[in-house]
Amino acid sequence: MSQLKVGLLFGGCSGEHEVSIVSAGAIAKALRTGANLDKYEVLPVYIQKDGYWQGGEIAQQVLTSGVPVAQAGDSRWQFPTEAADVNVWFPVLHGPNGEDGTVQGLLTLMQVPFVGSGVLASSMGMDKIAMKMAFAQVGLPQVNYLAVTRSQVYSNPCVFPKLCDRIESELGYPCFVKPANLGSSVGISKVRNRAQLEAALDSAASYDRRIIVEAGVVAREIECAVLGNDQPQASVVGEITFESDFYDYETKYTAGQSQMIIPANVPETIATQIRERALQAFAAVDAAGLARVDFFYVESTGEILINEINTLPGFTSTSMYPEMWAATGVPFPDLVDRLIQLALEKR
Repeated sequence: MSQLKVGLLFGGCSGEHEVSIVSAGAIAKALRTGANLDKYEVLPVYIQKDGYWQGGEIAQQVLTSGVPVAQAGDSRWQFPTEAADVNVWFPVLHGPNGEDGTVQGLLTLMQVPFVGSGVLASSMGMDKIAMKMAFAQVGLPQVNYLAVTRSQVYSNPCVFPKLCDRIESELGYPCFVKPANLGSSVGISKVRNRAQLEAALDSAASYDRRIIVEAGVVAREIECAVLGNDQPQASVVGEITFESDFYDYETKYTAGQSQMIIPANVPETIATQIRERALQAFAAVDAAGLARVDFFYVESTGEILINEINTLPGFTSTSMYPEMWAATGVPFPDLVDRLIQLALEKR
């Protein structure tokens, strides 16, 4: 049987470029492990930070070294020659211009199967406001929040104070201010007073024209991995613990700053509810292939509040998504194989 040519698409034009390279390296290794070695041929395709697509030796160099490069390109509209040979794409692009539906739309137009969700779920999974609206529609409990636009933040001196008054009245302190369309906790601020709120809104507006402000909650952060298409399955649940004030970018990507506990030490009734709600969230945005769904577990009241869905979660060998599946009985190489098969099935 001839090998399937897997186009491993990584890098990208986002602040999570380096994380994407690490994820792609882990997937490439899995595709060259055990039974996968005979089934798949890896064709790495690297998107530079400036948008140029590179294949061949340049892409392999980045994949092997883990270090970004910036080579001159002929055109941002020109694909590497090996793109024409791809049988199935495996996009490993985190953040805007990668997991927000843009690349998924391009791959759909190319009429080649690809791993993961399509345009709708990808775009909703990236936009926190649209995501929360979808969750509310199916009755998933979540923290109180307000949607804000950049125009409100950059408005005249009469409007902006009224916006802050409303946030204080409806959400109170502490609260979290987030750009609606960024990943990896970029641009997120925890605020405790009016001065911090004003500064946080200004900061978030510099990243995105859509902003979300969420009420703070004292809770444990529990996550669940989902795998499948029309009949998805949920993994064991895991917990993220950390000593910092909240799970910001530095905490997330600095060794020793956070810890994963898999399976999470929660009552089985709580774990079961989280798995059920993860599948409900997966269906609410019409996700496919994979997703990680994050929850707040308010231990004092027993409440389970959905936080967000991530349709292209971190995929390094030590990331939460593959680690939860490993604990559920699906090793990393088998997980990668299953995702490719799901992409072919979806097509």
